[in-house]
Amino acid sequence: MTPPSRAFASTPTPSAMHILLVEDDPALAESTARALRSQGWVVDHTPRGEPVAASVKSDPYDLLILDIGLVGIDGFETLKRVRQQGSTLPVLVLTARDAVEDRVHGLEIGADDYLVKPFALVELIARARALTRRHQARQGSVLAMGALRMDLEARRAWIGEQALELSAREWAVLEYLLGRVGHVVGKEQILQAISGWDDALSENAVEVYVSRLRPKIEPAGLRIRAVRGFGYLVEEAPAPASAEP
Repeated sequence: MTPPSRAFASTPTPSAMHILLVEDDPALAESTARALRSQGWVVDHTPRGEPVAASVKSDPYDLLILDIGLVGIDGFETLKRVRQQGSTLPVLVLTARDAVEDRVHGLEIGADDYLVKPFALVELIARARALTRRHQARQGSVLAMGALRMDLEARRAWIGEQALELSAREWAVLEYLLGRVGHVVGKEQILQAISGWDDALSENAVEVYVSRLRPKIEPAGLRIRAVRGFGYLVEEAPAPASAEP
């Protein structure tokens, strides 16, 4: 059977979240994939569990959304195979089974979170975003570039030995940019990453936070460059040209 990531033409951009959706209900799979793609995320879909472990091993997914009640091997066996090969990919389990034992079993064998069907799509999106954020934090508690260091666990930042004062929003924008060094990220992507469900932020707000961050990170030898039509890129500032004698 063709691995799911090869069966679909979708190609992730460097900064887009890449999700593998394993769901055998065609209507639910379609509505779920549509909701996830509305966030600017790339979604591959397969209705069966057999190809999942190989696909997760070969493709750089950010999240696995896995239905338990699959035809063929079920979601539990699929999850076991994924974890047995050493994958730490975040896994969100979907299940129509409301028995506590099933939910506990899923968590015990390696699921990071679960949703019981039927679920609200906005909750699915929120949980997907939360899982990937936690996973990124676990990958390393310190982000560093130039003379700037951000301790994600302590939520403190320094330029050299000097503490850097950041508002909560400024911190969120800078953390998002530093977590994607070398990639251009759009305003909408930043907005989705820093906004809660009760927020009413606009892309203009992102511009404001970026403008506040620029002078704050200059002493670290960094700059946030606007790439017209695409978004922002954090990079080391070029060294000033030396004056002619």
